[in-house]
Amino acid sequence: MAPKDMTFGVALTMESLVDMAREAEALGYDRVSIGEHVMDGRPPRPTLLGIPALAAAAGATRRIRLLTGIVLIPLYHPVLLAKLASTLDYVSGGRLDFGIGLGGQRDTRVEFEVLGVPAEERGRRANESLQLIKRLWTEENVTFEGRFYACKEVTLLPHPLQKPHPPIWVAGREEPAMRRAARYGDGWYPFLYTLRRLQSSIEKIRQFASQEGRDLSGFRWGVLQPIAIAGDKAEALRVAVAHVGRRYATERMRAEDVAQALCITGTPQDCIREVEARLALGVTDIVFQFQGTPQMVWEQMRQAAQHVLPYFRG
Repeated sequence: MAPKDMTFGVALTMESLVDMAREAEALGYDRVSIGEHVMDGRPPRPTLLGIPALAAAAGATRRIRLLTGIVLIPLYHPVLLAKLASTLDYVSGGRLDFGIGLGGQRDTRVEFEVLGVPAEERGRRANESLQLIKRLWTEENVTFEGRFYACKEVTLLPHPLQKPHPPIWVAGREEPAMRRAARYGDGWYPFLYTLRRLQSSIEKIRQFASQEGRDLSGFRWGVLQPIAIAGDKAEALRVAVAHVGRRYATERMRAEDVAQALCITGTPQDCIREVEARLALGVTDIVFQFQGTPQMVWEQMRQAAQHVLPYFRG
């Protein structure tokens, strides 16, 4: 049985983010999310920055929550990032979920190079940024002296509308990210996780929080979930292989194996069973990343709203 506060979201596409956000709200989704890159690869693929993109989505909607999924926190000065995020929370009427991560994997190391940020420092920079950002959101006349950042008597007004601050959702793939979530986060937001890895990450965060003496009541257990909905499972798997499997295949894992391990695929009824498997692990919030052509993405968003969401909402 789904928890009463279970939420479902949609990962927006760059090409139609405003219309898609408006439609997601009309269909009854709870949240929209979008990732970001400054420069992804050489040659780079087209990308947006998350906060200005979600500001556009905020202007087109009234209720739906806005998840930065994710902001690459080491690429920003924390004072500027705190101001950007609090501005988005303010103009949206307090709808921001502040999702953060590191980046720096695969070809994305190039954006660290172009901004002069050493990629090997990204985890320590993120931890220090989170300490400072929380203070800037809740205090005035903040003075801070860290290894990477310093400020003196800084006051950023208005503070975010949400009190004490917008929820911080932490993403990542390794144990330091899980420790970061346990120490600083209000939610966990992994991507490209198998069920086994998802379960392991939840267990580790609970363990790390216990070591910190932290109560995780109210903590959100999210996941950014690639999904392909089609008339039958074979057709859905073909879509997942084409759009996820081939991108993340390795010498040890074929594209089809990757797609089967990381994606939800099949008919709406198949997808319901896959969602139930994630709920059984403790997941409370799922953001669907629909796969396929733009037309297929829109159709799947509607199918999930019509057949999947009502099943969990009674």
